[in-house]
Amino acid sequence: MTRKPSLLSRLVWRILLGLYRWKGWRFEGAMPDVRKCVILGAPHTSNWDFVFVLGAAHRIGIPPGFIGKHTLFKWPMGGFMRDMGGISIDRRKRDANYVQQIADAFDRAEELALVIAPEGSRSGSGEWKSGFYHIAMAAKVPIIPAWVDHERMRGGIGEPLWPSGDYRADLAKLAAFYREKRPDCARFVALEATTRTVGELTAGTGGGGADDS
Repeated sequence: MTRKPSLLSRLVWRILLGLYRWKGWRFEGAMPDVRKCVILGAPHTSNWDFVFVLGAAHRIGIPPGFIGKHTLFKWPMGGFMRDMGGISIDRRKRDANYVQQIADAFDRAEELALVIAPEGSRSGSGEWKSGFYHIAMAAKVPIIPAWVDHERMRGGIGEPLWPSGDYRADLAKLAAFYREKRPDCARFVALEATTRTVGELTAGTGGGGADDS
């Protein structure tokens, strides 16, 4: 039986979506025909990024999700966190594979758009962590790039990218998309540069960054 969202979570959702509409962002991009995906939010420079990507996921029509530590899902906040799309990750065990935990969450969900900021923090220089790619590979879902430009109040999403297993090649495709959308963004210039030196991925729990939301 599906749990009905609480009054608090419904109210917060309305406020967040109201903020998205109030800001007046111009949205670009077609709605991809997918029910499960990893959405990348970049560049990550403001707390408003989450509101924009949330609104973008709402426009796509897929419930957005995010990753959180298991301690955030205890009473009394557990129900609220799950209502908001939170996915609990338990790292207490040394051998806990958190990428597989997220992949399992995708398996259980009928619809899920997992929102991740691949830079990890607002203070990043443009280098991305690879956790998002490991997650998409393990869950067998596409990666959808989402971008935002706060100065011009524009943003949007790109075409789904199904991970091929060649991280360098796929990262280069993503970098090219972001450079096209915001050619003057220093972080995307730096991202493009990293695609020429990034190494191959190794199997494991994600090499860090799977929780970069």
